[in-house]
Amino acid sequence: MPDFYINEWPPFSPEDEARKDNVRLAARLMVNAALTAPCIGGNAAVEAHLVYGRKEMDELAKKMLELARENPRNKFWKNIFKYEATMIREQTDAVVFLGSWNAADDPFDIGCGRCGGIPRLCWLYEKRAIRAGKIDMTESQPTTLVDGPLCMIRTTALGFAMGAAMWMSYRLLVDSRPFMSVGIAGQKLGYCPNSQIVVGIPVAAYSKNAYVDIRPDYHVLSQWKAVQAMRKYYPLFRLGGGQGDYRDSFPFVTPEAEGEEE
Repeated sequence: MPDFYINEWPPFSPEDEARKDNVRLAARLMVNAALTAPCIGGNAAVEAHLVYGRKEMDELAKKMLELARENPRNKFWKNIFKYEATMIREQTDAVVFLGSWNAADDPFDIGCGRCGGIPRLCWLYEKRAIRAGKIDMTESQPTTLVDGPLCMIRTTALGFAMGAAMWMSYRLLVDSRPFMSVGIAGQKLGYCPNSQIVVGIPVAAYSKNAYVDIRPDYHVLSQWKAVQAMRKYYPLFRLGGGQGDYRDSFPFVTPEAEGEEE
């Protein structure tokens, strides 16, 4: 009869991979919850991408570090991307990406003004190229990381989807947290390809929640960095102290002497 031994240590061991399989299953159910969340007008407005694997997490973390240098004078921006990239690389089992694919070219047309314009007017039409009365996204040349303006009514559906996914995470007892930084990096890598705004939700199941209690300078004080430091100094510990070889630490006792002691 098959059995499953699950343990989070050592990393990337068979028992750790079994733990990750559980998280990936939970992440798939989070996607299902997001796609069945309430949406404006009853029409689908959200797409999802589920990503996992050591290579994929490393690529995502590297892209986040690239984005950290996009605005070097903004220390808050830079640190957010660096710290959260470390969370992705070291302690994330899967990432759920959720995107709103019609917030830029298909506004809800109720004239609410929430897209940044005057009430009863849709500012979005003023900032987009129009062809035959429709927004032409092929003419879009964004100068910001998020291609705005966006219809806030449409992005509300993205908020509902995020809430549903987080609720499912809570019910399934896996740790997760939505990150703007992860969503932007994932969008740059091609995840949720039809969306103009993407949110990333990393998911993990460790004894300590990987996304809270993050200290300043986390990118140089993370768990992996601590393990690397131990590997660096442990050989010196073995060499130091003048103890010599372990066989020399026990005095040689002849068989006759052993008999006398008895």
